[in-house]
Amino acid sequence: MKLEQIQSPVNNHLLTDYWSENAKIHSFFEYKYNKKSFHERATYLQNKEYRSKQLAEIIREYMTPFGISEKVKQHLVDLQQGALVVVGGQQSGLLTGPLYSVHKAISVILLAKEQREKLNVPVVPMFWIAGEDHDLEEINHTYTIVDGEVKKRGYSERSKLKTMASTTSLNSEALEQFVKTVFKDYGETAYTEQLLADVLSHAKASTTFTDFFTSLMNELFNEHGLLLLDATFEPFRQYEQPYFKALIENSEEIAQVVVTQETDLDKAGYTKPIEASAQNANIFYVKDGERFLLERKDGKFVNTLARVSFTKEELFKIAQETPQALSNNVVTRPLMQEMTIPVLAFVGGPGELAYWATLKPAFEILALQMPIFAPRLNITMVTRQVQSLLQQNELTVIEVMDNKAEQKLTEFIESVKDEKVQQYIDQMNEQLVEQYNELANYLEQGDYHLDAIIRKNKEFHQKQFNFLQSKIKQQDLQKHNVAIRQLKLLQSELYPNKGYQERVYSPYQYINDYGQALIDDLIALEMSISNQHQVVLL
Repeated sequence: MKLEQIQSPVNNHLLTDYWSENAKIHSFFEYKYNKKSFHERATYLQNKEYRSKQLAEIIREYMTPFGISEKVKQHLVDLQQGALVVVGGQQSGLLTGPLYSVHKAISVILLAKEQREKLNVPVVPMFWIAGEDHDLEEINHTYTIVDGEVKKRGYSERSKLKTMASTTSLNSEALEQFVKTVFKDYGETAYTEQLLADVLSHAKASTTFTDFFTSLMNELFNEHGLLLLDATFEPFRQYEQPYFKALIENSEEIAQVVVTQETDLDKAGYTKPIEASAQNANIFYVKDGERFLLERKDGKFVNTLARVSFTKEELFKIAQETPQALSNNVVTRPLMQEMTIPVLAFVGGPGELAYWATLKPAFEILALQMPIFAPRLNITMVTRQVQSLLQQNELTVIEVMDNKAEQKLTEFIESVKDEKVQQYIDQMNEQLVEQYNELANYLEQGDYHLDAIIRKNKEFHQKQFNFLQSKIKQQDLQKHNVAIRQLKLLQSELYPNKGYQERVYSPYQYINDYGQALIDDLIALEMSISNQHQVVLL
């Protein structure tokens, strides 16, 4: 395994500005990402009180069924004794979801280790699982590569309700079939048999999306001490009781300042990532397993679809007695995180950076401070096969990301087209059109009324020419199938669907190719959070 760093041609305006020194984007955040900020934030946290001992016990309780390593035990002890935390999080996708979930976990682990050494205080890594998310269509599939093309593979069961990932039951047969189909696409390697058996074992033991996600993530990162916590875990919801009350009490002010901040962000040229509403309570109510977003209307918290309406006092009572009936949204999740965890830094992707840019005044409403935002590592993995194909086709990773492989493919297909065949077909078509025109003129003079039939006949013959033309083109491409598939594979591997690899494929595609040491070897690389794109040659 070898690491290279490149300046990616794929630019995100907000992220690019966040890495710059004097850009206007920094006014939307509490801290810049630098050494001084980490020292200031650590000092701030050390002067605050958190219920860290109770939090550590909740995390221990959550992780115990999945297995706790010695490194995790040590980090739990550190947390009990007041350690700072680097946090990242994601929805509980199948097969861990896209690679960026794993990249976030790696970023969290590396940053916690780095800051532990630099600050000379305990810092532990934590992954916040957004099990409360109900958009199951975002997490019920993955992508593979078949014949050089990107192929979507989905879990067949569908829920008609907006149930949360942590409460949605999995069909064991459908899940097993999904996993086997995906691994069949991956192809057989020296690692496949054992890896597939391991994944199927975790699948069999899992009853929900979040169970399966946690089980896999824990196996991948357990030895690195990654703490895992599902936002919907009932003991954690009980722990959140007083913080839900604070969110309810201040919901109107929070909504108003977020709307204002988002408008300012849009005026600064960064668009509106949330499309916030001043009436939004930014809290979900869970009814019969479904999640319903509450709005403020006529002094009450309502959702017409769920037919619920609560006064502030009634919602306070729910927070006190059954906090598991409440759930955070994109605005309140970071606020809840800040109230419950001593967050040194939050690790997120470009999308999260955008919506966090709307939240600074909301933190201030609650007398909180926004933590340091750490952009996660961007990683592209290059298998040995892809390395060989890049060399054969005289391309680089950055050129493929810049669509050079696609351009080369278009040029190649054009170059292998048989021009003589095209000339014959064009000539035949011209002759046919000319003969039909002559026939039509003759029939018109003879007072025949067959215009519609003549037109249909001509269209039929032209369709046949088009069909013949497509078949000839198909055979032309088949003659050069190897070269064409190579270029398609490069595009699919390194820049699938015109986006980063990490947004499309599961890590198991690369574990199947490299082996189960993949995560350990990635963490051992000299990577640190920066504006560089990490290219890993497997």
